[in-house]
Amino acid sequence: MRIGFAVPQFGVFADPDLVPDLSRALEDMGYDSLWVGDRILGPLAPSDPYPGGDGVMPQQYATHLDPLLALTLAATATERVRLGSSTLNALWQPPVLLARTLTTLDLLSHGRLDVGIGLGWLRDEFTAAGVPWERRGDRLEETLDLLEAIWASETVEHQGRLWTVPASRILPKPAQRPRPPILLGGFSPAGLERVGRRGDGWLATAMPLPHLTGLWSQVLRAAEQAGREPSRLRLVVRVNPTITASPADPAQTFARGTVGQICDYLRSAVAAGADEVFVDPQLIASSPNEFLDLAKEFITNLRAG
Repeated sequence: MRIGFAVPQFGVFADPDLVPDLSRALEDMGYDSLWVGDRILGPLAPSDPYPGGDGVMPQQYATHLDPLLALTLAATATERVRLGSSTLNALWQPPVLLARTLTTLDLLSHGRLDVGIGLGWLRDEFTAAGVPWERRGDRLEETLDLLEAIWASETVEHQGRLWTVPASRILPKPAQRPRPPILLGGFSPAGLERVGRRGDGWLATAMPLPHLTGLWSQVLRAAEQAGREPSRLRLVVRVNPTITASPADPAQTFARGTVGQICDYLRSAVAAGADEVFVDPQLIASSPNEFLDLAKEFITNLRAG
C-alpha cells in the first residue's frame, strides 16, 4: 500500500514557512507521497454547490497557497516522496506556460512529479480566471495534446481550436521520459472515459466502496476499448476525513469515523483495487502540531494493517 498525505496549503496552513518543515517531517514518518489541491477564491454567493457534505464549500479553501509553488517548497525540502496534485485545475492557464512550470518542477524534484489534472466544479473560478466554463472537456483534451507534444517531441507544432504553436523547440524536457505521469479526476461518464483513454490513472475521492469500484470499472473498460492495458492504470483515493471520538456508522466511514475506521476503509479501498491512498486533514486540524499528530496516527495505523 502506498500512503500519501496533504502538503500544508489551506486555511491556517497557508503559510509558506510551514511547508518545508512539515513536508520533511512527513517524509521522515515514511509517507510515500505528498499532494496539493487547487482553489483561487471563496465566493460569497457561490454559483455552484460544493460537491460534498452539505454543499457549502469549507471556509478554509478561501485561504490558500498556489499549489505548484507549495509543491516546489515541498520538493526542495524532501528527497524521496512523490509529489502530486489532486487536482490541478489546468484549464486556468495556457498549456505552454503550464508545461514550462511542470517541467521545471519535475527537474527540480529529480523526476518525482505526478501531474493530477481536473476540470473544476465552480463556475465562479472560471469567471475570475477569464476562462469559459463551456466546452471544458474540449479545452482539457487540447491541453493534454499540447502537454504531451511539448514533453515528448523534439519539435513542437500545434494548430488547434484554442491554441497555435509555431514549429518550435521547447527545452528542457522533464526528468521523467517521455513525460511525468498524468492522472485525471472526474466522475461523469465522459470524464471516466477520458481517464481510460488518455490518463495514467484516476484521482478519486473516498466514497462507498461499491460506488468506487463501479466507477473504476468504467475507467478500465474505457482503457480496454481504447486499446490500452487496463492493469497499467493507477487508482489514487483521497480522503478528507471528519474524525470522531467514538465509532461512527460503518456506512459513513469513507468520510467520517475514528482514525481506525477511516484506515479500515482505506485498506478496503486498496483491497478493491486502489494503488494509493492519501489523507488531507486540513479541514479538521487547527495547528501544525495537530496536523503532524494526525499524520503519525494515520501512518502508524495503516502500516500496522
